[in-house]
Amino acid sequence: MNSSRVAIVILNWNGRKLLEQYLPSVIQYSQEDRVEIIVADNQSDDESISFLRENFPQVKILQLDQNYGFSKGYNLALQQIEATYYILLNSDVEVTPNWINPLIELMERDKTVAAVQPKVLSWHRKNEFEYAGAAGGFIDKLGYPFCRGRILNVVEKDEGQFDQVTNIFWATGACMAIRAEYFHQTGGFDADFWAHMEEIDLCWRLKNRGYKILFTPFSKVYHLGGGSLSYDNPKKLFLNFRNSLWLLYKNLPRHKFYKVIVVRMLLDGVAAFKLLSEGNVNGFTSVIRAHWAFYRSHQRIRHKREALKKIATPIWPDEVLCKSIIWKFYLEGKKTFREVEQ
Repeated sequence: MNSSRVAIVILNWNGRKLLEQYLPSVIQYSQEDRVEIIVADNQSDDESISFLRENFPQVKILQLDQNYGFSKGYNLALQQIEATYYILLNSDVEVTPNWINPLIELMERDKTVAAVQPKVLSWHRKNEFEYAGAAGGFIDKLGYPFCRGRILNVVEKDEGQFDQVTNIFWATGACMAIRAEYFHQTGGFDADFWAHMEEIDLCWRLKNRGYKILFTPFSKVYHLGGGSLSYDNPKKLFLNFRNSLWLLYKNLPRHKFYKVIVVRMLLDGVAAFKLLSEGNVNGFTSVIRAHWAFYRSHQRIRHKREALKKIATPIWPDEVLCKSIIWKFYLEGKKTFREVEQ
């Protein structure tokens, strides 16, 4: 890494216990020159700020005046931080020695690289990939997101099968290094998303502008996962289903638009009734609420799509898997990335 300034930015909301457990590794392994650690706080009421001031005076604190969620919270924080590169890091991530340089060096070498993701492993099971990111994000032909090392809810063991630098579709918001110039150039995260899928939306917009997103195995972190919302939380289900439709509506190229949107809405209906058949009434309601929110926001999302088309033509990137992971997973029993891509 050269003299470029790097800001590690941790967005916090009532994460005092997580900061106590995971921040020491960030401080220990981020001692390079011109690296600054910043905690941007979404108006926590759990003594996060007093804890940081007392125990980690070397960490800069940036206080927001209310809880803006992940998307707008990061946008507002990063508007106030000058750096060449940002590393967006969840508060429940443990980092390892030399985790920064491999991320930054790839962007230093190639100006077309907008963002880089490390290998994300489970904090609980150190030899397994973690759900949120694993070895880099992709989408299938119907716009379902998945990762190398994680197909739907099945994660793989890390056996070195993804130990090469690779172009990916999206980098996880749990730990993403991104060029500050390009983050602001594309408008940052879509604040309406609040949380979940916003990093996929951002990466798709970056790809539409011709930039690359990379995965490197030479940087490794351990992610607890579910630090803010557990994976089966009704609010998380609502955000995932609503934001998935927003993501596709905003970014799909015209020749894919209608087919993908219609099929996804039908499959969402199948998913809703599957949840109901399992006795998960709150999950069923979350999917219905997500679709209702999508219908009500249609005009606003359409205006966003039109505005984005004036900047860059939506593309169907090479990193899209031209198969259905739903078909592969449920009907063919394919549970690993290599099985799915065959």
